[in-house]
Amino acid sequence: MIHGREKEKALLKRLLSSKRAEFLAIYGRRRIGKTFLIHEFFKKEGVFFEVTGSNKAPMKEQIKNFYNEFKALFPEDAPPSVPSNWTDLFNHLKNAILKIDPAVKFIFFIDELPWLATPKSRFLSALDYFWNRHLSNCSNAILIICGSAAHWMIKKVVNDKGGLYGRLSAQIKLESFTLSEMEKFLSEEGIHIKRKQLIELYMAFGGVAKYLTHISAGKSSAQIINDLCFTPNGFLFSEFPKLYESLFDGSEKHIAIIRALAKKRRGLYQNDLLKEANLPYGGTTTTVLHELEESGFIMSFLSFGKESREKLFRLVDEYSFFYLTWVEEVRSNILRSFDKEYWHKMHKTPIWYAWSGHVFENICLKHSIKIKEALGLSGITTLESQWQYIPPKRSLEEGAEIDLVIDRADDCINLCEIKFCDGVFEINKKYAGNLERKKEVFQKVTGTRKTIFLTMITPFGVKENEHYIGLVNQQLTFDALF
Repeated sequence: MIHGREKEKALLKRLLSSKRAEFLAIYGRRRIGKTFLIHEFFKKEGVFFEVTGSNKAPMKEQIKNFYNEFKALFPEDAPPSVPSNWTDLFNHLKNAILKIDPAVKFIFFIDELPWLATPKSRFLSALDYFWNRHLSNCSNAILIICGSAAHWMIKKVVNDKGGLYGRLSAQIKLESFTLSEMEKFLSEEGIHIKRKQLIELYMAFGGVAKYLTHISAGKSSAQIINDLCFTPNGFLFSEFPKLYESLFDGSEKHIAIIRALAKKRRGLYQNDLLKEANLPYGGTTTTVLHELEESGFIMSFLSFGKESREKLFRLVDEYSFFYLTWVEEVRSNILRSFDKEYWHKMHKTPIWYAWSGHVFENICLKHSIKIKEALGLSGITTLESQWQYIPPKRSLEEGAEIDLVIDRADDCINLCEIKFCDGVFEINKKYAGNLERKKEVFQKVTGTRKTIFLTMITPFGVKENEHYIGLVNQQLTFDALF
């Protein structure tokens, strides 16, 4: 069963019903469910031929793996021995395809293309010729290429200026599940968890499909996290280094960026980020940032009122942030029969609340479309950003930060204050004064003439006491994120 992915399934259905050859590229980070989606959708539709690249395997081994899959599906058309190059192998595949009834769909799925198309393999040139000269003329054919290295897929295929340029019929960037998709996924698996605990799981794992398959029914969020992250055999205990090594060449630079951002929860501007990560400014490092952003590990945000080149980078991959904050420092202890109740003890501590407040803010930023819908802004053009004011040195002014700024085309601005707590949030006199000051500093520093609305986003809402009335214009609970 394919959970969710309604837009993606609609696109695949369109390709399947097409009367001409179709060429699809699908990409997204590892564990997100790309292979599962394609395999489950197409495996019973006509002739399904699937091949997969192997990480860092030599070309000879890759060709042999391809040949073995080919021989298993088309035993009569396979050559007696393994071809020495991709062109010959594709030529044999062409002959086999020509024997398929034109009324029967032929789906050719190439998984982990970046691992097959190494620089000296000439795989892409062979695939280019095979598609342009042969497969594109088969009205029953669907070619699907898939890769976890999103930046590679975009550069080498989607935006390629060579033989594959303009050849794609469609592309899918498969994203992590949103909170509502995660809730539906688990429900269809027979796992029913209250939304507060769903958010706590999302804080640790995000919406990565593979991670969610390891959640067991009948356990609390704290028990699930403890089992998966704080036991030697837990699925996520050793995931962090493997994740980056499998996705990126020279992953040390990528991990350096992730580590630097994990220390600066509000994010860093590019120059400060590279300095913190001890990386040089230049094309190679810019590529690293692009790769991380296109794979969904980091996000760049505009800071309200600043030019686009002054983007703020922020770590938004929940698992990476969780691992670096909680798991790594106790990893060696876990291997030595560590406290089996560790996460239960850390859960709900002051350190946990500080961490969870930041991650809840990240989750809100990633679900800004849902927030706009809940505020009735779906039909209004908006620009989402963050804002921070650091006064000059020796100044007596106080700084201010706004978690989320929604700048609206109807001459209004929503300043969103995001707070994570266990119950109904109550604004006291001191906190009300702080909110008033933030609003005043924002107006003064930005010089905006737009109408400003103060919006509170909390798990269970805000008590409408004397400090709330006249100060807060709207409030949303975590239900809005679903």
